[in-house]
Amino acid sequence: MMAMLRAAEVKPDVWWVGGIDWNERNFHGYTTERGSTYNAYLILDEKTTLVDTCKGGFAQEMMERIRTIIDPAEISYIIANHVEMDHSGALPVVAKACPNAQIVCSSPQGLKGLSAHYGENFNFLPVKSGATLSIGKRTLQFVHTPMVHWPDNMVTYSAYDKVLFSNDAFGQHFASSKRFDDEVGLPEVMAQAKKYYANIVMPYGKNVRAALDGLAGLEFDMIAPSHGVIWRSHVKDVLEKYALWCSGEAEEYALVIYDSMWHTTEAMARAITEAFMEVGIPARLFDLKANHMSDIMTEVLSARYIAVGSPTLNKQMMPTVAAFLCYMKGLAPEGRVGIPFGSYGWMQAGPKDVAAALEACKFQLPCGVITHQWVETPEGLDAVRDAVMAAIGPLHDEAR
Repeated sequence: MMAMLRAAEVKPDVWWVGGIDWNERNFHGYTTERGSTYNAYLILDEKTTLVDTCKGGFAQEMMERIRTIIDPAEISYIIANHVEMDHSGALPVVAKACPNAQIVCSSPQGLKGLSAHYGENFNFLPVKSGATLSIGKRTLQFVHTPMVHWPDNMVTYSAYDKVLFSNDAFGQHFASSKRFDDEVGLPEVMAQAKKYYANIVMPYGKNVRAALDGLAGLEFDMIAPSHGVIWRSHVKDVLEKYALWCSGEAEEYALVIYDSMWHTTEAMARAITEAFMEVGIPARLFDLKANHMSDIMTEVLSARYIAVGSPTLNKQMMPTVAAFLCYMKGLAPEGRVGIPFGSYGWMQAGPKDVAAALEACKFQLPCGVITHQWVETPEGLDAVRDAVMAAIGPLHDEAR
């Protein structure tokens, strides 16, 4: 028997009733070392409303929390802010337990997506952006936020409670027994929010900017996302970070990312790291054998300079490097300076493949391709360092 699961009141008559996924460690290739939550919120009013559901495997956990507050059959509305199955997977279970409830979703994209996933035999209530829904003393407002991060996304706003139910925006993959940002500490929450943005939301910066503009007229002192903890003490901080991250502005900060077979590319990577340091640019070194690409992407969100190195293996770059470059291209960081490099024996294909991939990311390549044949030598490594310093130094001077 499981212990009784409890809901948590986050505002008067507004309850968290979600699920905690303590053991989630991978979300579409993104490592979730702190697990996650699938947040749902129950609003008690004349017409009781459930905002979001959860991943299918957590449906019973969510329903048990709801039953500690009310009989689910009393729910009048189920708001589906997003179609993706970590949010909507429990919808069939919830709809069965709430036979009189209408399912509110965005129009037309939410309706299309939910119908495709679960069929059309549901009591859907599609809404346009800006539409409102009276549930008693509260009037809920819906704001579409397309491509943050699917076409159907929307947020729900309760002016009465001053709460923004933000769905994926401002979320974190972070499992906790606590529900609020100030209960777990800002550094941890913000680090997880940054990783979430970098690995999920980064390609949609323009859409995030549009969403922030669309929310500008709303007054709220709490952001209740669908993953992680609820923002109540650091609302301003996370709004400022989202404004920064979606701007695409990068810091004078360098990453050197590589894999190596017999340590020559590794030696080049270390020489390049030293070159950045010598011109006054903070730098970090990442061996792809020791660092997951989703953690590296969290740093890419802030870094202007991205050096990527590979030797040649089977007439191409190493698979680890190719996988990272493919992942990074999909997340579409903009305005970066790239430095392709690597060693080779009888064929320069690996470093050249890296250069082509960085060009496909639309990176500026001021050094061309930096290569070294066979094993490293002090003279060769000095030449690598000098080439990077000569190319990067003027760019850094311009930025200061």
